[in-house]
Amino acid sequence: MIYESKSSGDTFAFAEKLGAQAQAGQVYCLSGELGAGKTVFAKGFAKGLGVTNEVTSPTFCIVNEYAGRVPFYHFDVYRIENVDEMENIGYIEYFYGRGICLVEWAELVQEILPHDARFIRITKDIEKNEDYRKIEVSE
Repeated sequence: MIYESKSSGDTFAFAEKLGAQAQAGQVYCLSGELGAGKTVFAKGFAKGLGVTNEVTSPTFCIVNEYAGRVPFYHFDVYRIENVDEMENIGYIEYFYGRGICLVEWAELVQEILPHDARFIRITKDIEKNEDYRKIEVSE
C-alpha cells in the first residue's frame, strides 16, 4: 500500500488509522532518513492504539513502553552497534509478546526481526512539496 501525505497532519492521521488496525503480537518496522517524519508517524500510531501519554523518540534508551489497548513498545535502534545490544534489552520478549512493537531504523537489526514483520518506509520529496511524504506499507 502506498499513501501520499501532504503534511505532518496527514502522516499522523494515516499512522493513527494503521495503529487502530494493529493487532497484538505484530511488529512494525519503520525506516526513512532523518527528518522524514518517523516520530510524527510513531505519535499517530500510538494514538491509534489508545496511548494517551506523550510519545517521544527513545533514541538514547532504545525502547519506550506505553499503555494503550495493548502494550505499545516504541524502539529506536539508530544507536545500536550490534544485535547483542538487542539481546541485552530482551527484544525477544517484546517482539514475540502480547504487545505491538514499532521499530525505527529496523534495517539496522534486520537479522533478528520476525519473519512476519510489516515494513513501513517514509520518503520525502521536497521537489513536490516541503511537507510531501510517500509512505509505503508492506502487506
